[in-house]
Amino acid sequence: MKNSLRTFATGALAAVAVLALTASSFAAAAPRVIKMTGTEDMRFSVTHIEAKAGESLKIQLTAKGNQAKEAMAHNFVLLALGVDMGPFITQATMARATGYIPAAFKAKILAATPLAGAGETVEVTFTAPTTPGSYPYVCTFPAHYAGGMKGTLVVKAAAK
Repeated sequence: MKNSLRTFATGALAAVAVLALTASSFAAAAPRVIKMTGTEDMRFSVTHIEAKAGESLKIQLTAKGNQAKEAMAHNFVLLALGVDMGPFITQATMARATGYIPAAFKAKILAATPLAGAGETVEVTFTAPTTPGSYPYVCTFPAHYAGGMKGTLVVKAAAK
């Protein structure tokens, strides 16, 4: 009986250890959360983000204000290096049916949230690019980019 209890206890401890290791592995893989707001003065509260190449990030964007969503909404759109902002923003402004995300630039969009109206929070989880550089992010709701609603994700080379 003692050996049975000892074997059971040893097995139970081993199972707890495996669960603890598994839980810590999941915790280590969880994305870094960046909370930001978009306001009626067409500004992101966070305009500079630094990340390691390949880092998992979750952007949570909350829209602040009182206007109706049709009049004032915000999104977060991360773009690839070298995107020509003039044509991108022009096409985004005309893409109301797709949440102001231009289909012609789909391959150049690295991450995007849906639109958020006042009091709403939207989010997107993505892996930071592996190529170091400064990646622009913008709100594509009409006139918001021109009003200053933009920022930069700076990707640093992975440590060796």
